[in-house]
Amino acid sequence: MKTIYHKSPNNRIKGLSAILLGSLMAVNFGCTKNFEDFNTNPTALSPEQTTALLKSAIGPIEQEIFHNYQIAQNLSADAFSGYMMAPTPFGGGINNMNYSLNDGWNSAGFNDQYNYVMAPIAKIGQSQVKSKSPEAWGIALLVQVMAMSRVTDKFGPIPYTTAGSSLVSTPYEDQKTVYNAFFKQIDTAANNLQAYITANPGKTAFYDKGDLIYAGDPAKWLKLANSLRLRLAMRIVKADATTAKLQGEKALSAPGGLLTTVADNAAVAQSGTRDNDLWVVTVAYDGDNALGAALQTYLVGYNDPRLSIYAKPATDPLFTGQYVGIRSGANTSFNGLGKAGYKTYSSLNSTDAAKSPIGQKAPQLLMTAAEVWFLKGEAALRGWTGAGDAQTNYETGITTSFQQWSVSSGTYLSDATNMPTAYVDPKNAANNAAAVSTITVKWDPTSTNEQKLERIITQKWLAIFPDGQEAWSEYRRTGYPKLFTVANNNSGGTINTQTQIRRLPYPATEYGNGNSSEVVKAVGLLGGPDNGGTRLWWDVNKANF
Repeated sequence: MKTIYHKSPNNRIKGLSAILLGSLMAVNFGCTKNFEDFNTNPTALSPEQTTALLKSAIGPIEQEIFHNYQIAQNLSADAFSGYMMAPTPFGGGINNMNYSLNDGWNSAGFNDQYNYVMAPIAKIGQSQVKSKSPEAWGIALLVQVMAMSRVTDKFGPIPYTTAGSSLVSTPYEDQKTVYNAFFKQIDTAANNLQAYITANPGKTAFYDKGDLIYAGDPAKWLKLANSLRLRLAMRIVKADATTAKLQGEKALSAPGGLLTTVADNAAVAQSGTRDNDLWVVTVAYDGDNALGAALQTYLVGYNDPRLSIYAKPATDPLFTGQYVGIRSGANTSFNGLGKAGYKTYSSLNSTDAAKSPIGQKAPQLLMTAAEVWFLKGEAALRGWTGAGDAQTNYETGITTSFQQWSVSSGTYLSDATNMPTAYVDPKNAANNAAAVSTITVKWDPTSTNEQKLERIITQKWLAIFPDGQEAWSEYRRTGYPKLFTVANNNSGGTINTQTQIRRLPYPATEYGNGNSSEVVKAVGLLGGPDNGGTRLWWDVNKANF
């Protein structure tokens, strides 16, 4: 099923109380096939029925991490990260991209993971999987952590450990509590997977081919568990340095190791008639998504060989063949141009299904080995035991990314000259912007830790494309890479242009249903007004070192 969300916003979800009611009593899989019986209590099914049902369930649940992609991520995090920008003037040109936040869009990023990930995983938890196939339960927990970490990193405090415990209202928990719960669930997953690997060498896990990420390979799932722990540990380093170091060093020394090669990358494969979500918004939706100016200026400035993998040259007669992105918050209605005038700028590369990250059937990346090498680079910079050498990790991160996209690094690692360029909009000079960074590629052991961190995060940002959610989170945590501010800020003063957007507000439905008193308490946990200018718990406004 294809829903063009910008033409018909998806408002079917009526608030968290209804979602949590559904999580224990019924599961709505929307367009997903073969789940007619999933609303039945798994304990009432025969063992054969339960096994078949759960094996067919895990793949669609994995895909739902990206549910409602256009409104849940592309029209927010993908743009806020500097990766992409919509040429379409949604809402008459007043929308998320220029900080006039659209509740009808953003609520999907909050609600859908409860409906489409947590709810079915809760049903799996009611089955005999925990006792009969604990490795499968571990995989389910990792899928849940990957999905729900995206939710809390968009909004802040969320209902988590108590989700589903009440049919009336559900309390929100502060992010420290949520992150500690993530670490405990990763503990369970890693322990279960390690025990299974020890007892069943060479055997695939319960879900087997139903698993669209690793086809039931428990060794790879264990690497992902450890790597996810390292990612989340680094996320909280400025808010809770003690826990961050404890969890980070645990990941660095954990049995099973980390994602280290391209073959370890975690990505959700497409199945049946399902297409890559970025391909859909870029191609099927006739150019609703384009290259962001920030990404263009870094790739062009560094003469980065990934440029032609990530993007296609402009088709506009004024600058055909050049790589020209669109600045975040640009007025795409300028002089009546609208979508037709801006979709001729550089788009994302969707033509090479084998290499492009947004080919029609390309798997959607969740975590890569390149990201892990950059995490290790920062861990080494921070002195964490087991992290190794910062420069080695940094350079390995770059070469691993190049291997991922089958391009040669050439002299890239030794380039101490090239820098990100300024941005010039060929059609509207009001969008022009001076270069914001002078950081080069080559590692400089004599530079400050802050400069080393900028190098690490800048290259990490280039490597984890197109995951705008992770890129936006890391930008907020570190301030890197340095990004252009929005060309137009329509937040009414709630978001500082220089500081840039820090979060999304809670859905309006949360204030208008049985959970309203709890969302008011959540705002208290947030520590600031419920708007896009308030920082999350881990988004600490202080020097990195």
